[in-house]
Amino acid sequence: MKDNDLLIILNRISNIEQGKRVILGIDGLSRSGKTTFVKKVEHHLQKLNISVYIFHIDDYIVERKKRYDTDYEEWYEYYYLQWDVELLKDSLFKELKVSKELHLLNYDYYSDRQKLQVVKIPDTCLIIIEGVFLQRSEWRTFFDYMIYLDCPKDKRFKRESDVTQNNIKKLEERYWKAEDYYIGTVSPKKQANLVILN
Repeated sequence: MKDNDLLIILNRISNIEQGKRVILGIDGLSRSGKTTFVKKVEHHLQKLNISVYIFHIDDYIVERKKRYDTDYEEWYEYYYLQWDVELLKDSLFKELKVSKELHLLNYDYYSDRQKLQVVKIPDTCLIIIEGVFLQRSEWRTFFDYMIYLDCPKDKRFKRESDVTQNNIKKLEERYWKAEDYYIGTVSPKKQANLVILN
């Protein structure tokens, strides 16, 4: 995508009325370039003097004991247990447009614990939420605009670390099966307002 095209899109979704918040989703499968894309979007928004707040959905996963070595298959653990979907619906998504202050459980990778995070959001701003599986039924309706980054599996695989590439069984059983399930049941490309080949 060219910078001019991105600017046109951002101008379209960033026309924010005073006292309003617009919620933009950046959806895509693992290693599709979401974080890099968000940084690019943020850079353009700064040029437009638009207040922006960014949430990375992976900052709100649960402790390992709740998402690994359960009685469920690995793909199910990743898709359904990686996040407390209902808790995030209530504490994050439902509150984005109405609360000045959010109380969220932020995951700390080093301690494998969730810690309370208090987030203050400006009354007028563009809120960007970036992550995988954003268009699941529990969350999709809260977004004003959704961009889906479409990236071929072989290209995404090359972006994985050497350690991850060498653990192909985990990719196949945990991540790729969950991604296939998401594509098959949610149809994220069809639901998105814009699909970008990345």
